[in-house]
Amino acid sequence: MISLLLVVFVLQLLLHIINTVGASTINQLLWILYNKLPTPTSKAAQEQPKLKREVLRLKRELAGVSAQDDFARWAKLRRQHDKAMAEFEKIDNSLRGFRTSFDTTVSTLRWLSTNGLRFLLQFWFAKQPMFWLPEGWLPGYVEWILSFPRAPKGAVSINVWGIACGSVIGLAAEAITAANVLATKAPAAKEKPQTFEADPKQRETKKEL
Repeated sequence: MISLLLVVFVLQLLLHIINTVGASTINQLLWILYNKLPTPTSKAAQEQPKLKREVLRLKRELAGVSAQDDFARWAKLRRQHDKAMAEFEKIDNSLRGFRTSFDTTVSTLRWLSTNGLRFLLQFWFAKQPMFWLPEGWLPGYVEWILSFPRAPKGAVSINVWGIACGSVIGLAAEAITAANVLATKAPAAKEKPQTFEADPKQRETKKEL
């Protein structure tokens, strides 16, 4: 059986990753992955950028043709542009509507599997000690705080354990970020030693001597 201590730690780690990366970024990555699979929107998602490039190409060509000097070519390009634009808007509106539903579903599932599960565990195991503290190590009021809200006195509650995990993960992330910045920072260019040139008058004096 998986340890409850580990489950709480993993949940806090997932929450930290989500808060760091951003929910919108995660939704975008999942949307791209979803369209890579044989899903109902995969074909439309592949055609959308192609139609967009085609519309832009026809728009540039249309801008370079004069309707007065070459009306036949201009009219042909105009029909092609309007047709491609209508197809693009149809696919784009369809994808936008499905994307809204997709983001709502993903956000709901993500909340249920992280924050929702965390609240459920905190309620269900509120009276269960995560681990016991050595007797007499801490004052009574500290033991009461660590057992908050309903764990036995002298034990660490699931709420306090979750807060501790979140704090440690945050500190570790900051330390890793700082170490990465120091490791990748380009070393400052060494200053060249200053050279002092002799005064021209002194050089002339030396030549005369």
